[in-house]
Amino acid sequence: MTLITWKETYSLNVEEVDNQHKKLVELINDLHGAMISGKAKESLGKILSALIDYTLYHFATEEKFFDQYEYPDSNSHKKQHQDLVQQVAALQQKFEAGEKVLTIDVMNFLRDWLNDHILGSDKKFGPYLNSKGVK
Repeated sequence: MTLITWKETYSLNVEEVDNQHKKLVELINDLHGAMISGKAKESLGKILSALIDYTLYHFATEEKFFDQYEYPDSNSHKKQHQDLVQQVAALQQKFEAGEKVLTIDVMNFLRDWLNDHILGSDKKFGPYLNSKGVK
């Protein structure tokens, strides 16, 4: 069962960012699939860690573009990134402490955050980067 399906409406027309968004969709779907199939904590932990690591990598990519092209809404967008990183770090700490935190509510939160973030904040900087010649 797929939690998120990539749609062309998610595309920012910035190839590097779009490819990373597709990878995030894949990782969230992997985590969701492992959760609903009852995978062992170790497997879930590895997938969760991979998702967190890739999210940090992705945010660094976006923020590199913000700085390089002087994106005017950079501070607000970076704050959204920081907020999610803090929420997910807290989730990972609870998971590692043995708490059952990977629930459908958490998966829905990740899905909704990614969907809202791409279609909201990210959709604003896509055209900005395109106007600077970034494809």
